Amino acid sequence: MKKKFIVSLAILLVGGLSATQAQKLKKFGSSVEKKIGPKTIKVPYTDVISYLGYAESGNEDEVKDNKKFYYIYVWVPLAAPELGVRMVSPTDGKTKGAIVSKEYTENASSKDYFDTYITLERSDIISSDGLTDSSAKGANWVTLERNDDSSEMPKQPSGSSYNSLLRYKSELGSPTKAITAGLYRVGFTTYKTGEVKGTFMAEVAAPIKLPGVVMAKTIEELNAKIAAE
Repeated sequence: MKKKFIVSLAILLVGGLSATQAQKLKKFGSSVEKKIGPKTIKVPYTDVISYLGYAESGNEDEVKDNKKFYYIYVWVPLAAPELGVRMVSPTDGKTKGAIVSKEYTENASSKDYFDTYITLERSDIISSDGLTDSSAKGANWVTLERNDDSSEMPKQPSGSSYNSLLRYKSELGSPTKAITAGLYRVGFTTYKTGEVKGTFMAEVAAPIKLPGVVMAKTIEELNAKIAAE
């Protein structure tokens, strides 16, 4: 993968393709497909929350399996049939209505990006009462789905399809795999060995409107948003 990355980067520099040209995102489609004429399309999610951030060594949340993991917390107040998550790096920050983190604002001009690898995790916390950083860290977390490279996502400036997208359908018959009210998180790192560094945009989406869904980098920020709802 590393060799392919270097070769692709060299081709890109010669061709003069910019990051913004390579990172045009289509509407976030759900797993539901609809045939329109000769084409079959994925029906877009109706509820999408976007988050702009910047990751680098030193602001990781955990080292797991010898990789530095970063987390974005999501509070889901209602049951949902499906959740979608996607991440693109780098990002130009032009997504309307996106949550803009302080880290992104301070590093918006950065040209750095990384090979994204994402997970959707569910905790056993089902109430926001008494939610703290320590309770979140001590919760039982289950990985529902993960993704490394997605052909549905735009290519990175290198020319490689290293951005990520996943969709997870609720399994109502299983208490641990159903999408119910509670605390979730998007985990991300990089597939390759090395540091995670660069701007990114993460999106969490549902096929139905979920009033009260909030998304934040820390539990403290999440609690403030929950209280404001």
